[in-house]
Order: sequence, then structure tokens, then C-alpha cells
Amino acid sequence: MEVREFGEKVLKNISKVIVGKNEVVRKLLAVLVSEGHVLLNDVPGVGKTMLARSLALSLGLDFKRIQCTPDLLPSDITGLNVLDMKTNEFVFQRGTVFTDILLADEVNRTTPRTQSALLEAMAEKQVSVDGKTKPLSDLFLVIATQNPVEFEGTFPLPEAQLDRFAICMTLGYPEKEQEIFMLSNMKEEHPIADLEAVSDAYELREVRKKVKEIHLDDSILSYITDLVWGTRKHPDLALGSSPRGSIALMNLSRGLAALNGRDFVIPDDVKEIAVEVLAHRVILKPEARLMRKTREEIIREILEKTEVPIKNG
Repeated sequence: MEVREFGEKVLKNISKVIVGKNEVVRKLLAVLVSEGHVLLNDVPGVGKTMLARSLALSLGLDFKRIQCTPDLLPSDITGLNVLDMKTNEFVFQRGTVFTDILLADEVNRTTPRTQSALLEAMAEKQVSVDGKTKPLSDLFLVIATQNPVEFEGTFPLPEAQLDRFAICMTLGYPEKEQEIFMLSNMKEEHPIADLEAVSDAYELREVRKKVKEIHLDDSILSYITDLVWGTRKHPDLALGSSPRGSIALMNLSRGLAALNGRDFVIPDDVKEIAVEVLAHRVILKPEARLMRKTREEIIREILEKTEVPIKNG
């Protein structure tokens, strides 16, 4: 199975439900094949939940959704030991994190203590309960959502947790023609009701192996490092990207290269994904916020100023 063929058939299947967002889906697939996690930062009703469900259905993977609320407990995510009255022994009851694809809906509405329960799971694909480690699925993927407009009753994600997400994206509103097409498709029933799997777990594992074999020239590695160092030296940023940002940019660039049918990374792969990978990892200085500058604008500025390597393969 070629990675490009895999990406095209999954994207085509998801586009039956998510209309006109092929670029967003491609970047989501790049995260999937490079074993990262996704934060969808957008207003309600644009299809964040449908995107997550469509991906899981297209791959035939186990999918669970958790609605993050202030009263959600860490044990609701990780699981807990429950006393079995028949055997008088404790039995581990699995939490929602034991799945292939986990949708953490409105993750900024739950408390920091519960948010932190996702940290170990996202970084190490395991959870620790009562001193014992429980492994998660090797395909484990977190798709978290948050509403960037309504902040009442929310708990902003700390930098340590934001940094765990390989990418932060928005879907945005569809174009008028796309919205008309969407409404037409939903006259009788939602198209997700008929969505069938076009791939499986075995195929995804094989695709991930191939992505790890994508060639990265030293000039590309130097280019990625230059971009990340550009965030650390920028006068408008109080905090630049961490080394984890460099790793995410490298991995997602390989994912995009593979989805584009290449066995090597070119600078355009890095440039295509850089804003979504780096913007959520940096912090603006107060004076930059007063000047109404955005993190995305600054990353684009760094992209323009950073010298692009001529050697591509």
C-alpha cells in the first residue's frame, strides 16, 4: 500500500461528510500517519466532531468521545480500580482513553487536573493508575477541540499541554456553494450514516512504517532548525518553540511528503505545515498583543525571512 493511495482514498471518503476542507483533512492525515495529536481550535458547528468521527469510520478504528466539563474527573479518562464484590478483588475498569481515536470535545472546559490526565497518554501511549502502568493502543490519536470565542467557565490549556499537540488547526466556515452542497446532501439523512471503512488498522500500521523511511536531507533538518530558532530570537515573542516543535515539524513534513507521493522531504512540505505546527507553541510579548499582532503572522514573517535550502532531495 502506497501512502499516497492510502491518503487519497481516506480523504475521498471523509469528503462525503466534510465538504470543501480537503487541505485540512490532508494535514489531519499527515498527523495520523506521523503519530501525532491534533487540536482543533474553532467555533461551534463547523464540523470538528464530524471530522473526528469520519476519520475513525473511514479507518474502521475504535472511536470514543468525551465531553469535557468542569466536573469531569481524571479517572473518567484513565479508568480506575473497582472492588468486585464476588471475588473481593480490585478489577481495573478502563476509561475512555482506551481506544484508537479519542475525541476530547471542548477540552478547555475541564479542570487542569483532568486536562493533565491526558499528558501521559498523549506522550507515552500509556496511563498510570494506582502505581501500575496500562498500555494504550499503538494507534492512539487524540483529537481535542476548543472554542476560541467563548471563554466564560473555561480553563486555558497550559503551555506544557499545548506543546503535546503536533498541530493546531481551524476548519473555518465553508464557501457558499459548498454549504449549499452540504445542505443538499443532508435533505434526508446525514451522510455519515452511510460512511463505510475504506482502510483498516493493519494498513495504517504499514503506512506509518513507510513514513518513517522518508528521507530527510541535512539541509532540510537545518531549515527546520532555523525556523524554530527564528521563533526563539523574534523580538515580538516572549517564548519560542520548544524542541518538541522541531520534532513535530520534521515528522509532519515527512507525512506530507509521503501523502504527496514522494520518498523525500522538500522545503515546500515544511512551509505548508509550519504555521499550524509552531503558532500554538509560542507566546506573544504584551507589546506585540497591543499592536494586534498574531502568532500566525509572526510565523509567516519568520518563514519569509528564513533562507530556503536549494538542495531538495
